[in-house]
Amino acid sequence: MADIKWLEVSLVVDGEMAEAVSEVLDRYTSGGVVVESGVTFMNDEDEGTPSGPVKVFGYIINDANIEESRHRVEEALWHLHTIRELPAPVFKPIADENWMAAWKEHYHPIPIGKKLLVLPAWIKQEDTKEKSRIAVKIDPSMAFGTGTHPSTQLCLELVEQYTLPKRPVIDIGCGSGILSIAALKLGASHALGVDIDAASIKATTENSDANGVLDKVETGLGSVAEVKDGKFSIKQAPLVLANILAPVLIRLFNGGMAELVEPGGVIVLAGILAEQADGVLEAASDHGLTYVERRQNGDWVALVCKND
Repeated sequence: MADIKWLEVSLVVDGEMAEAVSEVLDRYTSGGVVVESGVTFMNDEDEGTPSGPVKVFGYIINDANIEESRHRVEEALWHLHTIRELPAPVFKPIADENWMAAWKEHYHPIPIGKKLLVLPAWIKQEDTKEKSRIAVKIDPSMAFGTGTHPSTQLCLELVEQYTLPKRPVIDIGCGSGILSIAALKLGASHALGVDIDAASIKATTENSDANGVLDKVETGLGSVAEVKDGKFSIKQAPLVLANILAPVLIRLFNGGMAELVEPGGVIVLAGILAEQADGVLEAASDHGLTYVERRQNGDWVALVCKND
């Protein structure tokens, strides 16, 4: 099998398109998707901040179906291009024995906020320059929740600010579990992560185990309704996280999401394009929550609201 070749497909996109492109590539390639995030440094003393654009990679196995697979990738990217302009994909043959090295070399630690470090699972923190930060180890083979998207970065900054020691968090649409894991490493007592996608539950469980917090993580299929109905150990928390999309957030508010925030607690809302922020704030206000703050990264916004 050593002579098997892979066809690498890559695109350079901005941060907000990275996950959409990743999801497309993940459907038609093998072995996971790579999202390479750049890091800029103000000076030699600067710890570095994530920056765009980012490069997204996938790998097509060179078998009898390679031309069909390549055509499917090109067709799916063309459909995505009709929504928002994308560059043409670049195809490059890769020797099998070099594939894993090529896959891994594109991932680097991402410092976020004042304390956190998103760390690819195979990199040892002692081998990085960020030895004093709190590492959140993530296996980036999944196409979601890797820490490269502006919404995830904004959420992690706010998780750092609003996590209360020895208090629980609820993570609606937990994805890779990155937000729950960060909260636990920052001192939260318990994290309930729910998602409607079984792959997300699997990823959250595996990443929680890699971070040594599996005993503090509760996961399950579901969303707001299942939490409200008491299908899990908690119904409310002082910190609720929802990094989804603006129309979904509004729908979840109509389904009772505000009730998950205990009195005096806050909810962090993300996955919101700047022009959608007012609509999300209106939905939050209609359900008894008060605006606290707004943060923006590129076209993406995160909001914090409080249950006074």
